[in-house]
Amino acid sequence: MQRSSALDGLRFAFGTLTVLPVRVHRWDRVAARGGMLSAPVAGLVVGGCAAGLGVLLLLLGAGPLLAAVASVAVPAALTRGLHLDGLADTADGLGSGKPAEDALRIMKQSDIGPFGVLTLVLVLLAQVAVLAQLYDDSWGRGAVAAVASAVAARLALTLAARAGVPAARPEGLGAAVAGVVPGAVAVAVAVGVVAVAGVAGLRVAAAVGAGAGGAEVLLRVCVRRFGGVTGDVFGAVAETAATVSLVVLALGR
Repeated sequence: MQRSSALDGLRFAFGTLTVLPVRVHRWDRVAARGGMLSAPVAGLVVGGCAAGLGVLLLLLGAGPLLAAVASVAVPAALTRGLHLDGLADTADGLGSGKPAEDALRIMKQSDIGPFGVLTLVLVLLAQVAVLAQLYDDSWGRGAVAAVASAVAARLALTLAARAGVPAARPEGLGAAVAGVVPGAVAVAVAVGVVAVAGVAGLRVAAAVGAGAGGAEVLLRVCVRRFGGVTGDVFGAVAETAATVSLVVLALGR
């Protein structure tokens, strides 16, 4: 990308994926492509904030459980809870067992059904449990996990926005970013992110890769079930990637 396009992409990523005060100047597909390619960078910032608050609480004398809750709360706050909302709506759509059109209508409703509530509770409990375990080991392990899970979540967005993955609806954020990233470029970004994560250790690289893989499984299920992606599906794959990456980091200590 040219410098102006790269900056527009970063603005798009931070302006749409976080609540940080970044003004988006362009809403076209070129900016959307740059934004989805820059999504892992936004994840690095979100994860850094999550880790920072968790470590700060530990230094002030808080226990690992409170630090873990804070590190889970920060990404939720910085995304206005949209990824969690998308996860709940997607769970309701998948759990409904209804045809695609009806399932998409269920997902668009403002209320959350039983599948969504159960999924949210289990996912948040899993994230907090893993981070509490890792913070109890050391502040460094917990902080690295918080950053890695946030990066894995946004890498999943890059992969979900690749060419060949259609939008389920003609409107909404899902339609705006669906298919904007060339497939080969999305794979190259994924390889690069996993390689950079390897600087923190092979387990961290494996966790980020596994997170992307788990999100890919959900993405394919949603495309087959709904006929494509929506904004809710993007949120669901992000939370799936974050959770899978954390679980991997908790295993085999």
